[in-house]
Amino acid sequence: MDVRHLEYFLGIVDHGGFARAAEAMHIAQPSLSQAIRRLERDLGVELFHRLGRGVRLTGAGEQLVGPARRAVRSLQAARDAARSSRELTLGTVDICAMPSPGIEPLTTLIGMLRERHPGLDIRSAAAFTPEEVVASVAGGETEVGLLGAAGRPATADLGVITFAPQPLVLISPPGTHAPGGEVGTIGRRELSGIDVVISPRGSLMRQLVDDALAHGNDIRVVAEVSHRTSLLPLVLAGVGHSVMPSSWTRMAQLAGCTVRTIDPPTALQVHLVHRREDLTAAAAAFVALAKELSQDELAGDEAPNL
Repeated sequence: MDVRHLEYFLGIVDHGGFARAAEAMHIAQPSLSQAIRRLERDLGVELFHRLGRGVRLTGAGEQLVGPARRAVRSLQAARDAARSSRELTLGTVDICAMPSPGIEPLTTLIGMLRERHPGLDIRSAAAFTPEEVVASVAGGETEVGLLGAAGRPATADLGVITFAPQPLVLISPPGTHAPGGEVGTIGRRELSGIDVVISPRGSLMRQLVDDALAHGNDIRVVAEVSHRTSLLPLVLAGVGHSVMPSSWTRMAQLAGCTVRTIDPPTALQVHLVHRREDLTAAAAAFVALAKELSQDELAGDEAPNL
């Protein structure tokens, strides 16, 4: 079996069809079709249902996706090991990140990577739940994942690196009355009477608001949005206040928002997950930097700046 055929197979899966895959992979479509037919003959199964202009994976094709990704990753890791010297000069780190960890620690880690290994690139995919991140890494779509959760999530047999927790903060619109004062902390009772924009139930931020409501606080949920990246723009538009992890603090303050830590504190637990074996040299370098940053943070060197 030619590993290039597996790469072509995954290209069709990722790009949603033969034509788009051929264009993205710089191969003639007839050559791509021929390679897939050869792969199907080698395996003795059909991998795609040909549906006029489109294709859909067969059951056998769906079963092949995970092993194919792992096989391609393993080969890439072997190539990197053979080509690597003391300094990494080429390579790409494929990452999956949730919104808040996608600000920090990802921003700091990318900066560290560019400083130590300027020849390496980052390719980051979005996820919105810890389960999506774990599935992406375990399934071989990405090598490294950054997630935030109320506690330590189930991570199968993946390696886990833990960063300093991100306390939840109240972000208030520029130029509006900030309950509880302009600086420092705000007690949960002082949240009464405010309008908030918040993520749906199931998130740690929504849990804090629901707990405050359950204790008699008059908080009005004026907008509920699934995409957490929309929360800060809504605050800036004056729609309401928002409860967010402290990784958003610097961006919010630069935009003119008031940011206060909520007391008693609740914190988002931030973890990096990675495959234990067959990491490419680029991903291994990224994981090493993550371990370094984690040790610094947990030692208190990178305490959140509120």
